[in-house]
Amino acid sequence: MRLTNVLFKKVKSKRIMVVLESVVSGHQFNAFRERLADKLELIRFDPYIQKESLYRERKKIRSA
Repeated sequence: MRLTNVLFKKVKSKRIMVVLESVVSGHQFNAFRERLADKLELIRFDPYIQKESLYRERKKIRSA
C-alpha cells in the first residue's frame, strides 16, 4: 500500500437529505440541509388539510 492511499480520507458532503413530516396530518416531503445545522422546522402548505402546517425533520435519508 502506498503512502498516498493512507493519507486520503473519504470526504463527507456538506449537505444531507432529510424527511420532513407534517405535525397535523403526517404528510411528508424531502429537503436538504447543511450537515452541521440544527434540525429543520418550518411552516408550509399541507395538501391533505388544505392549510399551512408545521413540518418537523423526522430522519436523515442520505448524504447529498
